[in-house]
Amino acid sequence: MGRADARRAQRHESRRAAKSGGIRRLFTWRKMLGAFFGFCLLIMGAFVALYMYVDIPKANALAERQSNVYQYSDGTVLARTGDGVNRQIVDLAEVPKDVQHTFVAAENKSFYKDKGVDLKGTARGLLNTLSGKGKQGGSTITQQYVKNYYLTQDPTISRKLRELVISLKVDQKTSKDDILAGYINTAFYGRGASGIQAAAQAYYGVDAKDLNVSQGAYLAATLQAPSQYDWATATATGKRLVKERWGYTLDNMVEMHWLDKAERDTLKFPVPGKPKPAPGMEGQTGYLVDAANKELNEQGVTPEMRLAGGWTFTLNIDKKRQKALEKAVDRQLESKLDRKNNKVDATVQAGATSVDPKTGAVVALYGGVDYVKHYVSNATRRDYQPASTFKPLVFASALENESKTQDGDLIGVNTRYDGTSRRPVVGSDTPYNPQNEDNRSYGNVTVQTAMNKSINSVFAQMVVDVGPAKVKETGLALGLPDKNFPERPAITLGTMNASTWDMAGAYATLDNHGKKVTPFIVKSAKHRERTVEPVKGIGSQVISRKSADTVTSVLTGVVDSGSGQAAKTSAYEAAGKTGTAEENKAALFAGYTPELTTVVALFGESPNKGGAQVSLTGTANSGRANGGGFPAQIWADYTLGALGGGSTARFDLQDVEHGEVTVPASPSTTTSPSQSPAPSSSQPSTPPVQSPSAPPSESASQTPEPPPSQSPDAPLPSETPILPGDGLSSGWPGNNPAGQ
Repeated sequence: MGRADARRAQRHESRRAAKSGGIRRLFTWRKMLGAFFGFCLLIMGAFVALYMYVDIPKANALAERQSNVYQYSDGTVLARTGDGVNRQIVDLAEVPKDVQHTFVAAENKSFYKDKGVDLKGTARGLLNTLSGKGKQGGSTITQQYVKNYYLTQDPTISRKLRELVISLKVDQKTSKDDILAGYINTAFYGRGASGIQAAAQAYYGVDAKDLNVSQGAYLAATLQAPSQYDWATATATGKRLVKERWGYTLDNMVEMHWLDKAERDTLKFPVPGKPKPAPGMEGQTGYLVDAANKELNEQGVTPEMRLAGGWTFTLNIDKKRQKALEKAVDRQLESKLDRKNNKVDATVQAGATSVDPKTGAVVALYGGVDYVKHYVSNATRRDYQPASTFKPLVFASALENESKTQDGDLIGVNTRYDGTSRRPVVGSDTPYNPQNEDNRSYGNVTVQTAMNKSINSVFAQMVVDVGPAKVKETGLALGLPDKNFPERPAITLGTMNASTWDMAGAYATLDNHGKKVTPFIVKSAKHRERTVEPVKGIGSQVISRKSADTVTSVLTGVVDSGSGQAAKTSAYEAAGKTGTAEENKAALFAGYTPELTTVVALFGESPNKGGAQVSLTGTANSGRANGGGFPAQIWADYTLGALGGGSTARFDLQDVEHGEVTVPASPSTTTSPSQSPAPSSSQPSTPPVQSPSAPPSESASQTPEPPPSQSPDAPLPSETPILPGDGLSSGWPGNNPAGQ
């Protein structure tokens, strides 16, 4: 290296060293520590300024309370709620000491010692707010009281900072007992109850002074999530969580020496009584408001937010159609029942949901005879089975999956099946041989005939041909809930749980050519401070138009010449399916026109056995209730009125799948119940058929409905074997691509 190069290298090294030294001089420990303390002083100064600036405001809760308005779709008022707050202030001395302690044990064990704030919890809450994680958590009882009594529920940083300052001031100027009294008198407990007195009445029917420690622990536990922890409406998860929090509260009381361990061990969970509807909710009003509130909860409009008032909720409910539905139930069912003198009639519950298939809007809903008499909505309850109304979904799955029979035929409208009662399914790991109604057997029948007559043995085999898992997948895609939904052949009989609301969504999706329809009841939710977007009623294509339109084609045949003829009229074109649940505990008719989808159901519910499911047989002295009876009659009456006396609209069906047919070597013959069916020569050998006296391999005694032309109890004649060419002309019901 030359001298010049060495000098240049030396100069470069000098500059680098100078630069490095400059950085070190800039970031010395002394300077960094000084900056940190300066920042802390700045924060402290800002907090002192905030403390001096923010005063304890006037109470906001009672002075600014407003009502909420629920409207029909046309803007006319359905109901007003929240005109007065369900609250009665009680002195802390009236509340038993151990009940007072339950709230401290549940919410803030350090309450009697702290200064009114939890800095760690507040910091965690601010971070949650900044990161968009919703509820902050970590507040003391004082902070929660300040939020409820002086501020709002808005999850903003400014509100949280004001809450912190006001809490410090309130703790300095107010006794702990007064703060606790204010807290338990302003907190929202669910069931429309604000304050411990209203909550004691709402949950246990007693005054606050008469609460015991176990009941107090439950009320304290509900404050964490009132809508989720109400025992009457909580999910299995909600019930588990509230029981855990109830136990957590009592364990904390033992730890704080407020409750003896021996007494704690004897306490049992105090299941609260059933909720009582608020005044003004009589008739169908309460059911409509309740359905709207459940949807609002899912949209993030919590009970606490609604309690603050000032909301206008416009529902999709069409006032004229709603009245038409109520009148149809009265004319076709209630006028024929003797609820006072007939024990069966006293158990009958009706429910219905009607949806616009083009938008998903719930335009009418029937929840029961009266909300104040029967709190549970029969439109949205999921404790009964949809029964044979599920069979069209089995067929839809077969079409969507391009499934084939055991003979290798592509399944479609004209594909043939063996309709023998108790015929063992072929190709399943789970043995299953369901009985047809009255154990009647049918010969070699088309899918159209099987749907018309709701032949169990045919659709049991179809489930196996498609695969139970795929059938379930289609059912879920169409909108059914995953509730008691096993992947076994028995699902063909609708053994899962689904409401009329759920089934209306599934059938509306078929009506909408396979594009997903999600029923929703809230058209808009407006407040001066916020607006909530409604549920999106129309989604993506969940099954092909070809599959949906083929099912519709078949279901027009059920109305034209099958078990749904009670819904038939020349005033409109309709498609539908009947269903009758196991032991006749429920009967349904699910149907639609090009403009309207409606599901009507009857449920047998004992008024004296805690709501146990009972048989509908003998309703209005008419023998066995079935979907082709009262439900179809109500559906037809309502649909005629809802469509203004009728409609010229027709189903626009495309690419109806007719399927393939393997011509048997010789026509199948109808077997008597005592005979075992001979398997088709093209099928693998089947296990022996059980005798009629033997129980089915898989429990499911659901039966289809008899043709409406016969009385409900009349036996079905055995069908004459259908020759390969029968019923295949373009005039066969449901085979016309135009749906006529």
